[in-house]
Amino acid sequence: MDFTLLIVDDEDNFREGLRAYYADKYRILDAGNLTGARKILSSTAVDLILLDVQIGQEYGPDLLPEIRLMNPMPRTILLTAYGEVEMAVDAMKNGAFDFLSKPVNFPVLDAALERAIKVVVSERELDCDRPQKFGKNDFIIGDNEKIRKAYSLAERAAKAQASILIAGETGSGKDVVARYIHLCGPRSSKPFHPLNCSAIQPTMLESELFGHVAGAFTGADKLHKGLIEAANDGILFLDEISSMSTDMQAKLLRALESKKIRRVGGTQEIDVDVQIVAATNHDIPALIEEGKFRSDLFYRLNVIHIELPPLRERKEDIPKLCGFFIRKLSMEQGKNISHIDPAVLTMLMDYDWPGNIRELRNACLRAVIFCNGDTIRLNEFSI
Repeated sequence: MDFTLLIVDDEDNFREGLRAYYADKYRILDAGNLTGARKILSSTAVDLILLDVQIGQEYGPDLLPEIRLMNPMPRTILLTAYGEVEMAVDAMKNGAFDFLSKPVNFPVLDAALERAIKVVVSERELDCDRPQKFGKNDFIIGDNEKIRKAYSLAERAAKAQASILIAGETGSGKDVVARYIHLCGPRSSKPFHPLNCSAIQPTMLESELFGHVAGAFTGADKLHKGLIEAANDGILFLDEISSMSTDMQAKLLRALESKKIRRVGGTQEIDVDVQIVAATNHDIPALIEEGKFRSDLFYRLNVIHIELPPLRERKEDIPKLCGFFIRKLSMEQGKNISHIDPAVLTMLMDYDWPGNIRELRNACLRAVIFCNGDTIRLNEFSI
């Protein structure tokens, strides 16, 4: 993601020094007075502003009220050699993001710009006026190398129509990757059926997968098609596959190898062509050693192995994820939330998220429900 930085300062050497220092990181614009700054802001989208307090005879913070009216609003960091506390407080009330003293301490300035970028990223996601669409990019939120690699692998596996095993902690997004696989492959126009194996009683799982004929057992008063048959030519997503009993594992393996199923209580074999995507939050090789999972089924499912990182290992993606969730959820709740208090993002980045992305989404939902304006505040977030 590219960011534009506007430097407003009357010292030519200072502007040139900042331009040279940040040239590889930002698109740099600069102005030596407020008139020049206003001209740039009227014609160009700017994400970040470094604004000197005293610009010749002009007072830099006079620009803040105009900046606050912009949509999207750039994040402004004031730079001054004078450093009066009262002026800093007043400037923050008028929309300044941060306040730093000259001479510039570059590590401190770097950190301030990084904090501002996190807010910019989230608010880009919160832009409710952008066109609505649904495609591959709606699934991949974030720039973490591990998650990008996981989605790249998922796309290749989808096109190959191979069996896939997705591993990751609870709430890390395994179901989202499964739906991405369905979208990317040649079976995208065919059925996608998810099943959480741990949510079905073991005695009912066979019927749920293979179906049953009328009279197969008490209460089976009519023929029932199972999910394997329903997903024919498409994808069956078996979440929490490790909770399946070893007897049921054997029946599933037989069906996958033969590409045939037989309904419970029936005698007719039915041809099926289903791509299996399975997911687990357990260490299946360890379960194999304990005799709780069949090695032959593991090898059949694990043609392609996708490992999803927990959210605590991809914290750089939290601003984007938070912005995406708040934007989506605020629309669902009939609200128009367009900003996030920077203190919220600081809190979110400091938390380890044991419930992963699912926990973050639920926290965002609570914040949206309790938000009464256009900005998510710290007191509206609870984790």
